[in-house]
Amino acid sequence: MGSNPTLSASFSRPLEDTMTTTLVTGCNRGIGLELVRQLHERGDDVIGICRKASGALQATGVRIIEDIDVANGDDVQRLRAELADQPIGVLINNAGMLRRDSFGELDYDEMLHQFKVNTLGPLRVTEALADNLHEGSKVAIVTSRVGSIDDNSSGGNWGYRTSKTAVNMVGTNLMHEFKPRGIAVALLHPGLVATDMTGGTGITAAESAHGLIQRIDELNMENSGSFWHAEGYVLPW
Repeated sequence: MGSNPTLSASFSRPLEDTMTTTLVTGCNRGIGLELVRQLHERGDDVIGICRKASGALQATGVRIIEDIDVANGDDVQRLRAELADQPIGVLINNAGMLRRDSFGELDYDEMLHQFKVNTLGPLRVTEALADNLHEGSKVAIVTSRVGSIDDNSSGGNWGYRTSKTAVNMVGTNLMHEFKPRGIAVALLHPGLVATDMTGGTGITAAESAHGLIQRIDELNMENSGSFWHAEGYVLPW
């Protein structure tokens, strides 16, 4: 896949899947919203998880569960109870946050909050919904290449970088945890996307979501645990 894929209103799902329930966290805007929209348009049964649903999310017509902060244990346990009998084919941990910081002016409480959202959030949600997953299910974590140690050529963004490095380890651990159950795990970098987090710099959220969905479709037990760019190539750790 090139860096500027041609997008259509929808694209086909793998032939073996006729209906998959896909859960997406952090979907009120940006990449998460586009994931929900594109998955729903192609026929997935989508559940959107967010703190507060935007009008754009509501307009998609998917099932929405609001007032869920992935960093809050009580919220996630409420989500678990609400979805107790719901099989989940694909769990996409997309919720995340970026607070820019620089050495000499670090706010450690703010860094800790980024860890709670970016690192512990995906782990908390995945553990809570582990019983909803089944053989053939997939877990995706939207991480970032800035979490790569080998790829760090500029430094900075201390809280964001370290929280994304840590969530890559979470994903690797989940790969081992779920391997006996036949559940595959992917760590996915969405690219530099023009969202509020990046100040509007980068590719569109629609382009990014398109690539992420393709990578999730290609995820299997053989490539489980890999760290992928949305464009389709493996990133260094």
